[in-house]
Amino acid sequence: MNIAIIAHDSKKELMVQFCIAYCGVLSRHNLLATGATGKLVSEATGLEIARFLSGSQGGAQQIASRIGCDEIDLLLFFRNPLDRKPNEPDENALLRLCDVHNIPVATNIATAEVLIHGLERGDLDWREIVKNS
Repeated sequence: MNIAIIAHDSKKELMVQFCIAYCGVLSRHNLLATGATGKLVSEATGLEIARFLSGSQGGAQQIASRIGCDEIDLLLFFRNPLDRKPNEPDENALLRLCDVHNIPVATNIATAEVLIHGLERGDLDWREIVKNS
């Protein structure tokens, strides 16, 4: 699976800790991330991560384009809902694309843990189920 990782500045450390905790699961998948988040997670975990631009410079839009081309299977996007961002419309468009393309998305650690456990059990291989129907 191709898993995209994004985190607001105030949530980057939480994303790093999450990725450390689930490094074994994540290591079996292709990881993509916005610039700074990918760098921090890679340095902390040793995971190989394809990095795009930083979120504010268009990295989230690069990931959104991959979602539109069905090249992303899961999005982990740790957001700070209390901090308004100038690129918030871009983030809303990213989440809308996930809905349009049926991409599982977690915007907080609780949902991310549910998705990662489902991924570990094989419950998120919905694309294979659809292909075989």
